[in-house]
Amino acid sequence: VTTLVNTSNKGPSNKKRGRSKKAHVLAASVEQATENFLEKGDKIAKESQFLKEELVAAVEDVRKQGDLMKSASGEFADDPCSSVKRGNMVRAARALLSAVTRLLILADMADVYKLLVQLKVVEEGILKLRNAGTEQDLGIQYKALKPEVDKLNIMAAKRQQ
Repeated sequence: VTTLVNTSNKGPSNKKRGRSKKAHVLAASVEQATENFLEKGDKIAKESQFLKEELVAAVEDVRKQGDLMKSASGEFADDPCSSVKRGNMVRAARALLSAVTRLLILADMADVYKLLVQLKVVEEGILKLRNAGTEQDLGIQYKALKPEVDKLNIMAAKRQQ
């Protein structure tokens, strides 16, 4: 999820505030942001073990809504005084935002599933540790548990970034 959202490497803009961008520049900016988002979304959908079909469908929906937004914003940029074209662009923007939100939610759910699977592995390791019959078995179970706990810790830390 963090990968999907954190695509900008630039800091704050040096442009003066209160000045509108030209409509075509703004439309191109939205198109580029959508392309970046789709690139990351495609990668996550292909690599995901969980909700793969749903993620692929959500990425395709973002792609479709992005194309509609591109078309609507281009038409509005050509005729910014048209309230019909403005309304079409606003509806397209809302649909794109909805599709992006759905993809983010699905990506987050897939990430949580991965965490839960790893948590289950750790819980099973703790149970084996608790049921160890000898000191030697205790040492073996502890050594097996430690890397699984470390893996869970790393996975949880990635969600905090």
